[in-house]
Amino acid sequence: MTEPLPILSAELPAPGDSLWQAMTLAYAVEEAIALKPLLEAATLPAAERDSVLAHAGHLVARVRAKAQQQSAVESFMREYDLSSEEGVLLMCVAEALLRIPDADTADKLIRDKLGDAAWNSHLGKSPSLFVNAGTWGLMLTGKLISLAEETQQNFLGAIKRLVARSGEPVVRLAVRQAMRIMGHQFVLGRNIDEALDRSRDKDGRAYRHSFDMLGEAALTRPDAARYFEAYKAAILAIGARGPFASVLDAPSISVKLSALHPRFEVAKRARVNAELTPMLLELAQLAMAHKIGMTVDAEEADRLELSLEVIGAVFRDSSLEGWNGFGLAIQAYQKRCPQLIDWLAEQARLTGRRWCVRLVKGAYWDSEVKRAQVDGHVGFPVWTRKPNTDVAYLGCARKLFDYGDLFYPQFATHNAHTIAAIHHLSKGLPFEYQRLHGMGADLYAEVVGEKNLNIPCRVYAPVGSHEDLLPYLVRRLLENGANTSFVNRIVDETQAITDIVKDPAEVVSQFQTINHPRIDAPAHLFGDQRKNSMGINLANDNDLRQLAEQMNAAVKPWSAAPLVPGYHATQVAQPVTNPADRRHQIGVCTPADAQGVAAALNNAAAAQAAWDATPPAARAKILEHAADLLESRRAEFMALAVREAGKTLSDAIAEVREAVDFCRYYAAITRKMMGAPETLNGPTGELNQLSLHGRGIFVCISPWNFPLAIFMGQVAAAVVTGNAVIAKPAEQTSLIAYAAVQLLHEAGVPEAILQLLPGDGATVGAALTKDPRVIGVAFTGSTETARLINRSLAARDASIAVLIAETGGQNALIADSSALPEQLVKDAISSAFGSAGQRCSAARVLFVQDDIADKVVHMLAGAMDEIVVGDPAALSTDIGPVIDNDARAILEAHAARMDKEAKLIKQLVLDPARTGHGSFFAPRAYELSSLKQLEREVFGPVLHVIRYAAKDLDVVLGEINATGYGLTLGIHSRIDATIEKISRTLRVGNCYVNRNQIGAVVGVQPFGGEGLSGTGPKAGGPHYLARFVTERTLTVNTTASGGNASLLTLGD
Repeated sequence: MTEPLPILSAELPAPGDSLWQAMTLAYAVEEAIALKPLLEAATLPAAERDSVLAHAGHLVARVRAKAQQQSAVESFMREYDLSSEEGVLLMCVAEALLRIPDADTADKLIRDKLGDAAWNSHLGKSPSLFVNAGTWGLMLTGKLISLAEETQQNFLGAIKRLVARSGEPVVRLAVRQAMRIMGHQFVLGRNIDEALDRSRDKDGRAYRHSFDMLGEAALTRPDAARYFEAYKAAILAIGARGPFASVLDAPSISVKLSALHPRFEVAKRARVNAELTPMLLELAQLAMAHKIGMTVDAEEADRLELSLEVIGAVFRDSSLEGWNGFGLAIQAYQKRCPQLIDWLAEQARLTGRRWCVRLVKGAYWDSEVKRAQVDGHVGFPVWTRKPNTDVAYLGCARKLFDYGDLFYPQFATHNAHTIAAIHHLSKGLPFEYQRLHGMGADLYAEVVGEKNLNIPCRVYAPVGSHEDLLPYLVRRLLENGANTSFVNRIVDETQAITDIVKDPAEVVSQFQTINHPRIDAPAHLFGDQRKNSMGINLANDNDLRQLAEQMNAAVKPWSAAPLVPGYHATQVAQPVTNPADRRHQIGVCTPADAQGVAAALNNAAAAQAAWDATPPAARAKILEHAADLLESRRAEFMALAVREAGKTLSDAIAEVREAVDFCRYYAAITRKMMGAPETLNGPTGELNQLSLHGRGIFVCISPWNFPLAIFMGQVAAAVVTGNAVIAKPAEQTSLIAYAAVQLLHEAGVPEAILQLLPGDGATVGAALTKDPRVIGVAFTGSTETARLINRSLAARDASIAVLIAETGGQNALIADSSALPEQLVKDAISSAFGSAGQRCSAARVLFVQDDIADKVVHMLAGAMDEIVVGDPAALSTDIGPVIDNDARAILEAHAARMDKEAKLIKQLVLDPARTGHGSFFAPRAYELSSLKQLEREVFGPVLHVIRYAAKDLDVVLGEINATGYGLTLGIHSRIDATIEKISRTLRVGNCYVNRNQIGAVVGVQPFGGEGLSGTGPKAGGPHYLARFVTERTLTVNTTASGGNASLLTLGD
């Protein structure tokens, strides 16, 4: 027997210095505490504050005065600003159109989206002939046109008539023409040379420039290599335009780390540091050699420390000595921005070199808030109010100035008050402003130049094709919507200047609560109903260290045996081994025999009535106590999930959270459903009540793929509704079930009400389902086993039993050509290969429209190369083992058949050092010609791809329905009509649009299928508990006891 490596510990970094630790500690600090020192720093004495407000108001007034002199195109861009709903829609439609290769789907998109927004609201608002009389003129023809009065009065109808008369192809070409015009507005050049030329024209000469090579984050190694070469070429092209007066006067390049590495994430820390650091250093050395600056763009909060490890290593490299052009962007909306500045300052002191620091407000606010809520973090990494971010921006700006020549501050803002406040705080110290190309030009025309503030401004200038531009713009719109309103308001004459340039410190000082009252903290996501289960932030090194310590401390020689009062098992204990390394025995399990089954049934029959008489609220309270206990001991249950079930660390967290959610949700539903008898309407003089009661004895047969979550969900539902439960866990995962039952007993569930019978299906399961005292079975597993249970229950000479079965699925993911390929591939990989494909909900078949199939298949193969298969105890592992050798043998047999009948897209090569002693199966993808090639569900990491023509979508839907399965469905499309058609036609329990199709959340996405995929009702849904209860009515003739007092006392 060999000892495995400790869980998680091997990949943890050494603790950083005190400044680094302070930064990590501030990850999600309480908002009011974190903002207090920043508010003090941002608050100016009254006279200084008034001076700043006057300056800001003057800037706005000057911009408004010039707004009347705009050209037609400028007027159009003002009306359809990046902050307006219609601007967002135009960008989304155009971005989709430019990515859709086939005309039919493009035309469907136009039919679908045209007229969705309030175009009429723009008519008459602008003095420009173009916007007033022909809002869509330029969009449709590229020319200024005048529209008839009737058309102006019913513009939406006119647009629809135009589409009907001209046809979608005309509109399609026109919108693409318009995007070329818009592209010129927001992209400085299609390539770096064109951008450099434009930066030197009469409008560009007043500004410095930082060039951003557009593109999405790298998904594959070739993607990363291509971006790396593009950055190098850009640096060479910029350098060739020199010499420059200084590194600050020179144009600079902006670099995104996520574009340079396909797995830029904390879980891949060692690989990222080894591979990405030399790449960034090479770019920095090249920029230094050409005497230009280089700035590393900001990423999401969970990648801050990882970014700094790479950036810090490059900054400290001795080869860069004497170069003061290296910089990074930092985000004021992150609560730990002040601590980040402190750490950067210390690095500058140590090296004797200055940082260029671009202070931005932040571009991922929506996603940061959502991620914290979804993952159950202790708090948010960002401020929840925009004025808080504005205050933090000014507080951080003061901090940058206070550090003197350790920083060259660069303030990216389009806000007049911020511009005025920064100018005041600078006290003559050198700095520059920054703005986005295509935005804020009017405002900064009042800033740059000797006649104005004479402060330099650098334009952040995207470079690339329109296809690359539009995803960038849409991301800016949708993720930064809360921070872009100033751009719209500055020229809106209905907005008072004093309202636009309010001092954020004054605004925040008047808040009753610093955090936003309408943004639920992660723990309170579900309001009064229940507490959200708490997760673990796997991007926070402090949380990782604590988790590693707790999980390893919880590891012990585990054991399991029947938990049946009055019965002691005499069977031989069976060894339980780690599926990732079968040489490692993690515990033993003693199975039950027929005597144990009989004893459990007798105990349950004797105890159930008293338990059913226990008040529902008391039963619910026990479940809530169990949830709290489970959460407090999650490290042990996670360790069990990793060692016994082969769960990765992220899956183990999700497993515990789902079990906790089941307990709290079912407790809440029980209080609502069973709290008191329901009084029904009826005639006077009569009382009619409906009450709910437990049915009797339930058998819960749970699977190995969710050995805690599904086990706990079944048991909790049956117990809390007043039933006695005999739990039969999967043979492969009895240890975690044993620990769960012990916890429920500790929480207050009587031992005779919840009993555990580990063992094989033939001995335990079959004997239980044949017994006439069993009134119901909750089962999750294969369709074939569900049929056997159903027959066994029906064959008894007993009460008709309830069967609640959740079975398998031939789950499809359908993508038309409007889908975003990068997102589609990411979601297909997580849906098909996450949890080693051992989820009922996993995607088994990807139907992809043939117009984008080549691109998607190529991208899929490249992205699969980045998957790490290995020990799930390592954070860097993406996919662990399959559950046992029997499961692997079934998968290998299927793969052998596919190798002959299908086209292999990709098969991963396993590393024997990582996988040689475990039950591992190499993930793979095949291309099929027909769904009929799949005879049954393939329960493992195998994805099957089928191409289809757009005209054959109905045929595809028919084939999917013909399988008889109906569990999960994924749809990737940006055409609402297509989404509606697919979701209405396919008979499935859970449909997911433009995301992955796994990870249903209790009470949010109730889970369960139909047809061959299950009986319903959905687990984790409001109707699930109804199947565990029986209904009784009570009718009382109140007049029989002397008349109806309530009627007699009504009065006149």
